[in-house]
Amino acid sequence: MLVLEILRMAFRNLSGNPFRTFLTMLGVIIGVASVIALVAVGQGATARVTEQIQGLGSNLIAVNVVGRGSQTSLRLQDVEDWANLPGIAAVAPEVLGQATVKAGTNSVSVPLEGVTPAFAQVRNLAVTEGRFIADLDLSARNRVVLLGANTAKQLFGSFDPLGQEVTLNGTVFTVVGVLAPKGTTLGASNDDRVLIPLTTAERFLQSRGVRTVYVQAASSEEVRVAVDSLRRELLRTFRGDENSFSIFTQEDVLRTIGSVSHTLSLMLGGIAGISLLVGGIGIMNIMLVSVSERTKEIGLRKAIGARRSQILVQFLLESLVLSLVGGFFGVLGGFGIGALLERLLHVPVLIRWPVIGVATLFSLAVGLVFGILPAVRAANLDPIVALRYE
Repeated sequence: MLVLEILRMAFRNLSGNPFRTFLTMLGVIIGVASVIALVAVGQGATARVTEQIQGLGSNLIAVNVVGRGSQTSLRLQDVEDWANLPGIAAVAPEVLGQATVKAGTNSVSVPLEGVTPAFAQVRNLAVTEGRFIADLDLSARNRVVLLGANTAKQLFGSFDPLGQEVTLNGTVFTVVGVLAPKGTTLGASNDDRVLIPLTTAERFLQSRGVRTVYVQAASSEEVRVAVDSLRRELLRTFRGDENSFSIFTQEDVLRTIGSVSHTLSLMLGGIAGISLLVGGIGIMNIMLVSVSERTKEIGLRKAIGARRSQILVQFLLESLVLSLVGGFFGVLGGFGIGALLERLLHVPVLIRWPVIGVATLFSLAVGLVFGILPAVRAANLDPIVALRYE
């Protein structure tokens, strides 16, 4: 009952000067809103990048070959034999280049990828029209091409590209399919590209051998088994030279991104936390002014029997109420800023409850710490001196 009475008195004192109370809470409101909004932007960006990387394929492993001595690439047949290694479900070698694609009067310059039929499964690609590269295309070195979603639109607009002829650097190819839109990954478009059979690409680009291979592990539990199998096979191929190749898994990339994002979120949260500390100093300043203005009231309460602890609790509760109400409006402000950033700037935002809880608890801690000095000063006032105070 006594605490409720003190709490009621704290609310009454704060509501007696609402404008000053609002200005006192403003620092806490800005601090909490900044913490929630900035951390939400960092976590939203991490979630977006993670989703994009996972969309490249499940249990994906990337192998890049630099080579050793005169052997700077791998033979297609040798790479396809990796599918028999432990832990590996599928293998998709790739030959990369650049091509100017022309259809009628329209032309675009896009990345060219020489692939095998397994590429669709390993890289999680779908076809909206036509078909993917087939085994027959590979064995016959057919001049067929799949267009990325944007590439098809730029070359043919609303017309159906299937069966149409396009030229790649002046060589005629027949369009056999259009890829489903995939968006972007780490800022690079997945829809501006063309795919042709790998054997055709080797001849077209005058580049023999494979230097990039995507491997799909049989399951998430067997990714490490697959990596070990690949490492042993590549060490055997390149006679123990570990610098002749590199192996990356999705987990490696996600772990690196997660580490960078975590550091960035801590930095942003720390910067926003400074606003909370400034807000705490504002609370202490106003509470000290309040103690000075209410000196006679404190003296009167002590004269009629109020204990030192009751005065101490009263001022501490006023400080906590300021920080708690400020934190509440700060949380609402954080949601509002996040919604505005997402709607107006299309920035990915992800607000998590633990962040809200930490920001609110931090604001309470700020109110408690910065309220101690004014509360102690009020509690230590001599009632006789306080009643004589002018």
